[in-house]
Amino acid sequence: MAGETVLVVEDEEDIQELIRYNLAREAYKVTCVTSGEDALKSARRLSPDLMVLDLMLPGVDGLEVCRHLKSDPSTSDIPVVMVTARGEESDVVAGLEMGADDYVTKPFSPRILLSRVKAVLRRRNEGPVALPELIERGDLSIHTGRHEVRVKGRAVDLTYTEFRILQTLAGRPGWVFTRSQIVDAVRGENYAVTDRSVDFQIVGLRRKLGDCASCIQTVRGVGYRFQD
Repeated sequence: MAGETVLVVEDEEDIQELIRYNLAREAYKVTCVTSGEDALKSARRLSPDLMVLDLMLPGVDGLEVCRHLKSDPSTSDIPVVMVTARGEESDVVAGLEMGADDYVTKPFSPRILLSRVKAVLRRRNEGPVALPELIERGDLSIHTGRHEVRVKGRAVDLTYTEFRILQTLAGRPGWVFTRSQIVDAVRGENYAVTDRSVDFQIVGLRRKLGDCASCIQTVRGVGYRFQD
C-alpha cells in the first residue's frame, strides 16, 4: 500500500541505496540506518510498518536487533524481512524462529525483495485469518472439515500428520516455515513429530500428491514453503 513506512537497516552503502531506491519507486516512505543500535532507536521512534534488516551489522548484529525488537511490546508487531549472505543458513533459521517474517539472500533481485515486502505487508494488513474450510490451490483442494485432500479430483489418503503439514503450508502460500514451526503447528493430540521427522513426512506427502508435489518447495537449510 502506497505511503507505508519501511525502515532499512543496512551498513553497505550500495546495497542500502539499491533497497531505498526500489522501495521509494513503489511509493514507500523509506528511512535508512546503518547500525543495530540505530535500528532499535528508530524502530521505537518511528514505529515503521516494516523493517528490512541486514543480519551482518557492526556492533549489535541483525539477530540481536530481531530479538530485542520482538521482546519489546512497543516494537514486537513490526514485521521483519531479513537480508542475509549465502552460507548463513543457521542465522536464517534463528531469525525466523525469533519472529522474522521472511528473508532474501545476497545477491538478490530487487523484484524479489519487493515481492517479499509486499507479501509480508499484505499479511500484516489482513491480520490473522482463520483457515477456510476449503483451500484450493490449482489442481489441489484441501477440505479442512472433512480432513479430505484431492488432486485433480482424485482423493488422496493422508495420515493426520501429513494432512496437518499440508494444511499449514497451503494455508499461507509463500510463507517460509522452519521445521520447528511445522512441528509446533502439527504437535497436538500426542502425535510424535520431531524436526528430523518433518523431512520424512514431506517426502511421503510429495509422493502421495503426485502431479502437485512440486507445490511444496524446499528452502535449503531453513524449511519449506508452499508455492505462492
